[in-house]
Amino acid sequence: MKISKIQLINFKRFTDLQILDVPESAKLVLLIGSNGSGKSSLFDSFGFVNNVIKNDVAFNEEFWSYFTKGDNNKVKVAITFNDNTELILDNSNYWPPENLKSNLFYGRTSFRQIPKLTRKSLGQGGRINFEKDSDRPKLFIEKDNRFENDIEKITEIILKEIFRSDNSKEQVKERYINPINDALKNIFGDEVNTRLELLEIIPPLEGKVAQITFRKGSSEFHYNYLSAGEKEVFNLFVNLLSRGSLYQDSVYFLDEIDLHLNTKLQFNLIKELTENWIPDNCQLWTASHSLGFIDYANKSESAILIDFDSLDFDVPVVLTPEPKDNSDVYDIAVGKEFLPVLFKDLEVFFVENKDKEYYATIGIERTVFISANNRNSVYHKVRSTEYKGIVDRDFLSDSDISEIKNQYDRLYILGYYSIENYMYHPDNLEEYYTSEKIAFNKNNYIKDLTKAKNEVKQSIILDLITTRLGYPYFTEPEYNGKPNQNRFKNKSENKAQAAEISKYLDSDDLETFYKALPMKTYCTGLLQRQNIAKSDLTKTNWFQKQIENLLATEV
Repeated sequence: MKISKIQLINFKRFTDLQILDVPESAKLVLLIGSNGSGKSSLFDSFGFVNNVIKNDVAFNEEFWSYFTKGDNNKVKVAITFNDNTELILDNSNYWPPENLKSNLFYGRTSFRQIPKLTRKSLGQGGRINFEKDSDRPKLFIEKDNRFENDIEKITEIILKEIFRSDNSKEQVKERYINPINDALKNIFGDEVNTRLELLEIIPPLEGKVAQITFRKGSSEFHYNYLSAGEKEVFNLFVNLLSRGSLYQDSVYFLDEIDLHLNTKLQFNLIKELTENWIPDNCQLWTASHSLGFIDYANKSESAILIDFDSLDFDVPVVLTPEPKDNSDVYDIAVGKEFLPVLFKDLEVFFVENKDKEYYATIGIERTVFISANNRNSVYHKVRSTEYKGIVDRDFLSDSDISEIKNQYDRLYILGYYSIENYMYHPDNLEEYYTSEKIAFNKNNYIKDLTKAKNEVKQSIILDLITTRLGYPYFTEPEYNGKPNQNRFKNKSENKAQAAEISKYLDSDDLETFYKALPMKTYCTGLLQRQNIAKSDLTKTNWFQKQIENLLATEV
């Protein structure tokens, strides 16, 4: 079971929060945002639904006051799943809905650290109904004390396996010990001297705490002597091993599972958990501001990020998954003030949207390209950091570019409308087709290109003035009322530069009109452009030389 959308009204800190467009392919949903941004409040809504479904909590005034925002507000939790099942609960409709299975949700709070084992006999946790998860915290601010119950449960499962089946010792080990050790190896590494390996689990007996023994290098030691991060990981996987069979078509919500781990181990943990422990028909929701988690979610096709940072939840808010390769999400983990340390001695360029992959193929030594959402985002990052940026030319005149270069000394502007213009330039296509041993007549292509341009130029020219109004250049207060700012306002300066661009498009000289022709959206039907991967067009010597020359030019 997977969630596709959520609405929370007057719940905790949310006036009206909607999370939309969660794809069915999302096995991991990572909530990012600074401390206090509302991530755990969303998990409270899952816990609330879980309590309602299991029907083992007193729904009294104190219970409702914990979840309700303000006084006398009607609380609403609405969740839609990938099979179009809808769950809607409010103050007057909180009984267990019909035909909704009790194991739909499984959650863990961030308060689950057990620094040392304390029980010296079995059953000290009381009678526990594992199928109803009766030992779970009923609120997300409560401590999660399930670990020692999990130890007893897993030993019970192992003993039943030994006595009630024909499975050998090795088969039992393969099912219950090896998965833990495989996870520990995948997370902490497989170096002989530092590899962490579980040797045995013996429940609390004869007045002694449980004997959980590990090996690292040539040493053997008790659970109590693990590091905080090692305990956190072991706690998590023992919990899933002892209870996971009960949640095979469920939504898991696990808060702050990256505690006490460094960046590399964070990445390894969320990768191991998502890919090897959460069933494919389940969905994991977790919250973090760790670099490792963000990096994994940003790279994985089965993961999405939802950004909660710096939002005003006193007004309605709609959230959708962040675009892949959006470098802004890393700001949650590493602020811009730390980028100089991360990219020390490297040349850093912010570039538009997905253009990063095209620039990266060039392989310019000691140069890093980082994606920003669009032209305006690149511009503002260059303005607010010490880094450089590359933006499309768009509808800029030669005079515009000259003035921009004079004022913004770290901003580079393409010589043609966009990077696609370089890809589909006649010289670039000629090199590509020659390398593929395919016939290509460059003169015919230029003629076809010119004809296609003339068919669309009037529609482009009509929108020039309006389009330029959205350009960010010279919008700072120091340019107020000055000619440079008026270049991109509905003033005579803007109209004059738009007229210059119109002249480019009216010309039939390739290098004149081509710099203002949007090849990303126009002339796409030309036969010479068909069935060629853009990535292949960025590998030519011509393309790479053009970009290298651009970046080698002093701004």
